[in-house]
Amino acid sequence: FGTMAGKVKWVTDIEKSVLINNFEKRGWIQVAENEDWNFYWMSVQTIRNVFSVEAGYRLSDDQIVNHFPNHYELTRKDLMVKNIKRYRKELEKEGSPLAEKDENGKYIYLDFVPVTFMLPADYNLFVEEFRKNPSSTWIMKPCGKAQGKGIFLINKLSQIKKWSRDSKTSSFVSQSSKEAYVISLYINNPLLIGGKKFDLRLYVLVSTYRPLRCYMYKLGFCRFCTVKYTPSTSELDNMFVHLTNVAIQKHGDDYNHIHGGKWTVSNLRLYLESTRGKEVTNKLFDEIHWIIVQSLKAVAPVMNNDKHCFECYGYDIIIDDKLKPWLIEVNASPSLTSSTANDRILKYNLINDTLNIAVPNGEIPDCKWNKSPPKEVLGNYEVLYDEEMAQSDGPERDPRGRSGQSTGAKGSRARDLGKPVLTTWK
Repeated sequence: FGTMAGKVKWVTDIEKSVLINNFEKRGWIQVAENEDWNFYWMSVQTIRNVFSVEAGYRLSDDQIVNHFPNHYELTRKDLMVKNIKRYRKELEKEGSPLAEKDENGKYIYLDFVPVTFMLPADYNLFVEEFRKNPSSTWIMKPCGKAQGKGIFLINKLSQIKKWSRDSKTSSFVSQSSKEAYVISLYINNPLLIGGKKFDLRLYVLVSTYRPLRCYMYKLGFCRFCTVKYTPSTSELDNMFVHLTNVAIQKHGDDYNHIHGGKWTVSNLRLYLESTRGKEVTNKLFDEIHWIIVQSLKAVAPVMNNDKHCFECYGYDIIIDDKLKPWLIEVNASPSLTSSTANDRILKYNLINDTLNIAVPNGEIPDCKWNKSPPKEVLGNYEVLYDEEMAQSDGPERDPRGRSGQSTGAKGSRARDLGKPVLTTWK
């Protein structure tokens, strides 16, 4: 958002009308046919240009943009995993209880991302891991693509031979046949509803990384596959079984254009409460919230915390049949396109509530304000984590402020630290 030279890029006319309505409500612009308004809901490419050293702009105090300059530290698949791995090691060095491992050397509390390697860089490490369990299935994803493009499943090393490193050189050879991919252990025991696999799309707004302040949107949704799930190796190539992306599922014969294969998060909670119990369901959602905060903490030290920026991320979470949540990826530009009537309502409210937090009281933007809006303007957002508040919560708080969780009584489990149940998030 801002009065900036350059072309306006709208995703669709729906997004344009929603944003224009919001701008008009705040008195920021008057829509006129003979005027060229330069208010932005910027694409990630535009942000790159805005903050580039060569062609960058100097933003004024009344200009606010909807991405952080290096958001890709969280939203690029390989960098997200790299930053989370680094974060774990740092907590381990600090002796944090969060970095505790079991007898097999596996993280007890920070194990929320599937085992992942970068290809071709980590090819030999991957082969070593693959041979420990040769019957496992892995999922290959290009590092810089979205909407399910370029994704495929493998269960044989021969299927990824072209990503093996050239024995004559240890350097990365940049060519189309060796495009950078991440390969992750496929979660082959997903929680099924009606026999179908699904994932969660949750929206998280970050207004500042230092101190970290983030908000969870209450109106997320589940995205279902159109074909019943089977772990059978004969169906590894059937993306209608394995990938929940609407961009893929909408081409399936069984796609329903009325509900779009989507369920609201509130419906999922009701279903789980009725089938698994309220306590177990609350624990699941507490763990999801905890995972999101830990992922944001992992990238906070490397994020360029420009005062002109905020960001609404689209988190993708998969729940396995043991009700363990897994962070799959984080999207910098979650789709604002409406695929159903309910979708349109949800995304209209999402944009409206995001604007109300990013710009206080509908006033002219000011990047210098303290970015702590009153509760009454949060709409469907709720405070997920406020680092300033966490650090001022008294002697029980981790004095280094890194984990942001209450240390509790001696001997208490780290997973219990910082959960909303203990009111240490808000």
